[in-house]
Amino acid sequence: MLKRQFDKTKLPSRHVTEGPERAPHRSYMYAMGVSDAEIHQPLVGVATCWNEAAPCNISLNRQAQAVKLGVKAANGTPREFTTITVTDGIAMGHEGMRSSLASREAIADTVELTMRGHCYDAIVGLAGCDKSLPGMMMAMVRLNTPSVFIYGGSILPGKAPQVDEIPEDFRSRDLTVQDMFEAVGRHQNGTMSDAALDMLERVACPSAGACGGQFTANTMACVSEAIGLALMNSSGMPAPYESRDQYAEASGQAVMNLIEKNIRARDIVTLESLQNAARVVACTGGSTNAGLHLPAIAHEAGIDFFLDDVCEIFRDTPYFVDLKPGGQYVAKDLYDAGGIPVVMKELRKAGLIHEDCMTATGRSIGEELDMIDREADNRVIYSIEKPITTTGGVVGLKGNLAPEGAIVKVAGIPPEGQVFTGPANVFECEEEAFEAVQKRQYKEGEVIVIRNEGPAGGPGMREMLATTAALSGQGMGKKIALITDGRFSGATRGFCVGHVGPEAAHGGPIALIKNGDMITIDAIKGEISVDLSEEELAQRKADWKGPRDTIYASGAVWKFAQLVGATYKGAVTHPGGKAEKHVYMDL
Repeated sequence: MLKRQFDKTKLPSRHVTEGPERAPHRSYMYAMGVSDAEIHQPLVGVATCWNEAAPCNISLNRQAQAVKLGVKAANGTPREFTTITVTDGIAMGHEGMRSSLASREAIADTVELTMRGHCYDAIVGLAGCDKSLPGMMMAMVRLNTPSVFIYGGSILPGKAPQVDEIPEDFRSRDLTVQDMFEAVGRHQNGTMSDAALDMLERVACPSAGACGGQFTANTMACVSEAIGLALMNSSGMPAPYESRDQYAEASGQAVMNLIEKNIRARDIVTLESLQNAARVVACTGGSTNAGLHLPAIAHEAGIDFFLDDVCEIFRDTPYFVDLKPGGQYVAKDLYDAGGIPVVMKELRKAGLIHEDCMTATGRSIGEELDMIDREADNRVIYSIEKPITTTGGVVGLKGNLAPEGAIVKVAGIPPEGQVFTGPANVFECEEEAFEAVQKRQYKEGEVIVIRNEGPAGGPGMREMLATTAALSGQGMGKKIALITDGRFSGATRGFCVGHVGPEAAHGGPIALIKNGDMITIDAIKGEISVDLSEEELAQRKADWKGPRDTIYASGAVWKFAQLVGATYKGAVTHPGGKAEKHVYMDL
């Protein structure tokens, strides 16, 4: 390993380690066993979202130790710290989900505050669950330090016992937590026994790691590579694999190279790299939540990259990676097939990748892809010349029901299923809708409308997985449509439209819909409309009594609701890079 010498006169840590006046600060370092040589090396924050809430985060602590070995080997001094995670799999389907999106902002804020408070020179960030990935990347871009992201890794697929008690379709496939939500729907409609449900819940999630399908965590892990903040192929291997520790150590070494070359997060995260990331989301049938998180990451750099821009890329990107929930395979299968580097090679063949974008290695995306010799296996990763569908797995929608846009995942839905017209069945919150679904108080052919679940109105923009999974479990996933100003889990299947904006709390048209109004969703044309005249909508707006009151009148969720902006801009809570008056690294 090359032993580097670093000049600290231009690094933030000089404020806490250099000169006679910093003797009190150094005394703290000596108290922790830090040597004289280590004190005068660059200080690298090693940030994790480790906790005991869920399997997604449980191995991050171990991986952080490997990162620290890499930093030390390259003449840096690692300083480990942790921040929060709210894990959606635990928070799903109840009041806890209101904390989820707000946690993304809290993660970015707390990482920023820790880095600023201790004057760290660079960051390696480890994250494992949905909001922690964009939250960590947002902090990197906000601080504009040399930064390397590393994903905690996916869970191994579960396997059902081969017993008659369990339905055959559950026995014949790899299991993820999504299957458990659908199993609840089966149990509710009497087609799955108590014993079968009990057996499945014990085997669906067999290891550490994040949900195994192309849900939000794996989608944003793929984004971390495509955007350049993570080492190539580092997002792929499952959490228990020993090779994950090797990538963690390499990430620690890589950040020291970035310090030496003064390559910062915004040298990597540019408009072009954001476009690369959106391409990868589209071609893998990734989570609709990327339409929320990519604009939020862009916002930290002062780049305008909104839902419209993301959806425009989705529209003309072939979908050619066959992953759950729309397809057959899980993250481990994608890794075994060569991972995101092979996916990006396919995109490059069609001229759909900006090759000059910088990456965390100090090399360009093009240079990185030149080193990849594997090709598409035509099983998990199809050839881009013969994709699953010619347009992306996620589609943007606009119309008089969503003037600021909406988003729908169409991966796995045939073209004839991508146009839907039906009468509205309106619910004022997710609990109302879930109760109605449990009691079968809906009809085939309806459009279920769940409103007051946006970022401000929810508050918190909850995901609707419990409701959509129950519908799928009842065999109705293809027989109804669902729209909301809230979000959908990356695990959601069926014709489900989220992010409808403006949200109901801001007086958007979704607030004005009544039972029986005819709604048309056309994912082929990219339109969503309600069969009402402008005059009728204007009259209903005039009669509207304002946003629904919520029980959140104080605390973090209230604070988020007061600050949060429009969904199409990423549901962010501060002015972003455009309003900056200083750069942290240059203070």
